[in-house]
Amino acid sequence: MTAVRISLQVVLVVASLFQTLLILLHKGKGGGLSDMFGGGVSSSLGGSSVAERNLDRFTIAVALVWTAAIIGLGLIERFTTT
Repeated sequence: MTAVRISLQVVLVVASLFQTLLILLHKGKGGGLSDMFGGGVSSSLGGSSVAERNLDRFTIAVALVWTAAIIGLGLIERFTTT
């Protein structure tokens, strides 16, 4: 059971770092901290591009992996006896 726990912990760390990177890649929508860094200067008149939609999909997929790793670690902690 320790191999599963260690592998879930590794998946959790990698997913956390990758999720942070993906969130930082998103374009700012304005009205928040992104305005401080120049994100509010350009306004998009059209809808989201294919790249932005794919970035959203990757972000959601990594968030689901992160959530599954958290739930898996919680279940292992709950049901293992030492």
